[in-house]
Amino acid sequence: MKILVTGGAGFIGSNLVDALIDKGHEVAVVDNLSSGKKENVNKKAIFFEVDITDKDSLRGVFEKFSPEAIFHLAAQVSVRVSCEKPAEDVKTNVIGTINLLELAVQNKVKKFIFSSTGGAIYGDGVDRPTTEKAKEDPVSPYGINKLSSEKFISFFAKSSSLQTVCLRYANVYGKRQDPHGEAGAVAIFAGLMLKGKPVTIYGSGEQTRDFVYVSDVVEANLAALDSDQSDTYNVGTGIETNINDIANLMKEITKSTGEIKHATGKPGEQLNSALSFAKIKENLGFEPKTKLQEGLEETVNYFEQTS
Repeated sequence: MKILVTGGAGFIGSNLVDALIDKGHEVAVVDNLSSGKKENVNKKAIFFEVDITDKDSLRGVFEKFSPEAIFHLAAQVSVRVSCEKPAEDVKTNVIGTINLLELAVQNKVKKFIFSSTGGAIYGDGVDRPTTEKAKEDPVSPYGINKLSSEKFISFFAKSSSLQTVCLRYANVYGKRQDPHGEAGAVAIFAGLMLKGKPVTIYGSGEQTRDFVYVSDVVEANLAALDSDQSDTYNVGTGIETNINDIANLMKEITKSTGEIKHATGKPGEQLNSALSFAKIKENLGFEPKTKLQEGLEETVNYFEQTS
């Protein structure tokens, strides 16, 4: 199958591209390299340095490649940036998504798989592990705009023959995550601890997250590609771990002597999150396989080898 992956030079996208190529698909990558890295892109993939907000350039990609399916991962991923520049977040995360949807319908693309967010959409005040039936109450522009994109995707699915799947991720971690970025405590901690530098936890550190390993997220995407139904699914482990525990686990793994410090919490950050994977297990046969300790060790090993 001819598959287009937006954000395919990024953390999750590049891992997905590798898996798709391993399965024999013909893959094209769209990425503006604002956070992705060209060296992450599989050499067997066709690469287009294009911004999803530039519809004319995107149209050229469709004309040259003619995808049958799209995995849409390109996004502005920082909650902090979305709070500081909400209009910019709308431009990338909503308008960029609409551009892709319009071109997908015009070019008779069969399937559109969207990388969304779980915790940032549900917010606090929901039962955990949270199911897809929970009330959506995002507390940041990032969560609001991901939810808005999901609503547009639903509209396009109902008004065309486009099959769509929205995957609401928990906190994804693993190889190729940016240790200097805003999104990803595990990568940031690994980068600093391996150098023996102090790490900073924003807030009390008692806030909890559901940490899901990138290879499991890739498998969820592959399962979505095989589905013939439009739907929305959580992708998580259902297990909560607080940030203090993550820092202490990683300190043991890295044998770091650096200090663990605390600073004022960030605006727009939710307190607790864990996602139920019961629905995606029942409908698509997916369940996460990587235990937290194993995933953290593999992540640290990757950063050791690439630093």
